Amino acid sequence: MLHYPQIDPIAISLGPLKIHWYGLMYVIGFVGAWWLGRKRAARLGLVPDDIGDMLFYGALGVVLGGRIGYALFYGFDRLVADPLWLFQVWDGGMSFHGGLIGVLIAALLFARKHGLAFFQLTDFIAPLVPIGLGAGRIGNFINAELPGRVTDVPWAMIYPGGSQPRHPSSLYEFVLEGVVLFAVLWTVSRTPRRRGMISGLFLVLYGLFRFAVEFVRRPDPQLGFIAFDWLTMGMLLSLPMILIGLALIGWSRNQPVDRADDTTRASPTS
Repeated sequence: MLHYPQIDPIAISLGPLKIHWYGLMYVIGFVGAWWLGRKRAARLGLVPDDIGDMLFYGALGVVLGGRIGYALFYGFDRLVADPLWLFQVWDGGMSFHGGLIGVLIAALLFARKHGLAFFQLTDFIAPLVPIGLGAGRIGNFINAELPGRVTDVPWAMIYPGGSQPRHPSSLYEFVLEGVVLFAVLWTVSRTPRRRGMISGLFLVLYGLFRFAVEFVRRPDPQLGFIAFDWLTMGMLLSLPMILIGLALIGWSRNQPVDRADDTTRASPTS
């Protein structure tokens, strides 16, 4: 059994200015995606400076989609009772699935602006996303968030304010959603693939990883189990990802190959 390490959630304190580790994790995620994106910019016929524009669209999608998604999926009753709560971001609450929807909308707008095919762009973005996912889960751990269910495994942790050992589920997600997902997508995307295949693989793998971790992650206290005494909201939202991802992989078999050295812009409607 392990005890949760006492980590100050504030990384830097300069008088009234306090920079939290969780915020720094977002910065790490965006900077990492920006740096790697610049290295592959030519694949889309873009110049490296265009990647900063893409990340701006993506950041808006993550923040707006993540917050709105959390309010709709995990706090709908509270949102109805107090609509202004949506803007109380200091209370916390971000949803990956909402952020994903926000990023897809942002990608659609960016693709149209730059004359790219939508799935050509999402295939480019998919290998960059796990950097932010992994960094975000480290931020969750530093904040002692997302403790798992009670367990007796040797690496179980006693979190602050608790007395029972629990799965460090945020670390599981860091490994699966961050390290493993990045390694697979980055490796697969190094060689030419049919359009939509990388995007579909991202959806399938993330959905499977998240669904699996939900079995050891404590259900959101405001929701509990959605059904059958085991189905959680995270599982429910991940199932469509898996199904859509499988369908997208099948669809990609009839799509053109986006070659690594192809700098020709595709039609935005293709």
